[in-house]
Amino acid sequence: MRGRTLSAGIALAVFAGMTVPLAAQPATASPPTATTVNRPIAASAAALAAPDISIANVQAHLTQFNAIATSNGGNRRAGSAGYTASLNYVKTRLQSAGYTVSEQYCSSCRYPSNNLIAEWPGGPADQVVMFGAHLDGVAAGPGINDNATGSSTLLENALVLAAQNPTMTKRVRFAWWTDEEQGLNGSRFYVNSLSATQRGYIKGYYNFDMVGSTNGGYFINRVTSTTAAPLKAYWDSLGLQPEENIEGQGRSDDYYFQQAGIPTSGYAAGASARKTSAQAAKWGGTANSAYDPCYHRSCDTTANVSATVLNRAADGVAYALWQLAVGGGTPTCTGGQVVGNGGFESGSTPWTASSGVITNASGQPARTGSYKAWLNGFGSTRTESLSQSVTLPAGCATYTLSFWLHIDTAETTSSTAYDRLTAQAGSTTLATYSNLNAATGYVQRSLNVAAFAGQTVTLRFTGTEDSSLQTTFVIDDVTLQAS
Repeated sequence: MRGRTLSAGIALAVFAGMTVPLAAQPATASPPTATTVNRPIAASAAALAAPDISIANVQAHLTQFNAIATSNGGNRRAGSAGYTASLNYVKTRLQSAGYTVSEQYCSSCRYPSNNLIAEWPGGPADQVVMFGAHLDGVAAGPGINDNATGSSTLLENALVLAAQNPTMTKRVRFAWWTDEEQGLNGSRFYVNSLSATQRGYIKGYYNFDMVGSTNGGYFINRVTSTTAAPLKAYWDSLGLQPEENIEGQGRSDDYYFQQAGIPTSGYAAGASARKTSAQAAKWGGTANSAYDPCYHRSCDTTANVSATVLNRAADGVAYALWQLAVGGGTPTCTGGQVVGNGGFESGSTPWTASSGVITNASGQPARTGSYKAWLNGFGSTRTESLSQSVTLPAGCATYTLSFWLHIDTAETTSSTAYDRLTAQAGSTTLATYSNLNAATGYVQRSLNVAAFAGQTVTLRFTGTEDSSLQTTFVIDDVTLQAS
């Protein structure tokens, strides 16, 4: 994201709830009038469901951009060797996937260099939906959240679109901009190069700038507009309650598209502004701290990215793309079992457990096989835990965490829970069991974890005993089924 804002008067006029027409207008610095009416641009025909974008693939692109910066003086600033290598990385993958790819030399940029434009050869040429992100970073660091996250999100979406090759209802055009950090120069050059007719072909421009901030929020440009509707619909389906991207107004590449009368929207996760207490309450993270603590700094590396925030942005782009240019748009449920080694028969991986918890000891039988997770049973003050990080796919109808639990106890009370087992997803407690739930044999427990759809969370079982009279919690055959 560009470091300084445009004049306050311009930002207020452009973004204070005014709508933008679909028809082409001459390039002008004047904002659209308040009487302009937006028209829907989402395709209505049924088509293939939107794919689930692999966060691992997006992260692999981030790793490549980080390596490019490391090999080229530590940054990917426009006009530098790091920028050129970044452009070539994106270009070669798009060409291999079948895109029509072109470079546009920005002669008026502070650091003259090339925009990269890629178009998928399907859909009517006069009905274009455009997705863009700036490819350059600042000189201070490798620029991974700002803005390899946006660049990688669009690259992986472009590759998935090519692999699925659906029937297109609109033409899809991707762009990676140069010299954004110096004043939005690459995107301004592109918009100014378009004729009025060419501008009229672009029915919506979507911008993605910093979509993986570690203390991030969920922000949408012009969140209440028709153009933003598919982006908002996806995040609404995850219960995220997105907000207007106030911090980013006039500071990224959507600005000159909007000035030219092209409807705009996009995702952002926040830069140097600070998260409010209300935002921390609904999104998590740290109140009164920057959304991105490494904004425009050397620490903006791959470690400066939230996989959860980035994954939600990548999947939201796919949802919007399918809604706008393919039709349909309901995310595909790539369901199934997401817990690894749920029967504990393959050693401890990928579990993290207190010493001795995963065991084949004969004192307590496994439900199936030889191994189980045996927590507590010491008759003295003790806490033991068992955990695993899992990623729940988006777009499924049901998400059920299921496990078999055997509890035996030496406690004699029928009213007091002295010893407890807590099941959690992240920081949320799903259920608590105690010595009062003791029973002969295993009992299956099933918990609804749909609230965590599209997220990576840690499943955790924590057993605690007081100072006397043992209670044993034995867990086996853990599954988390998405369907």
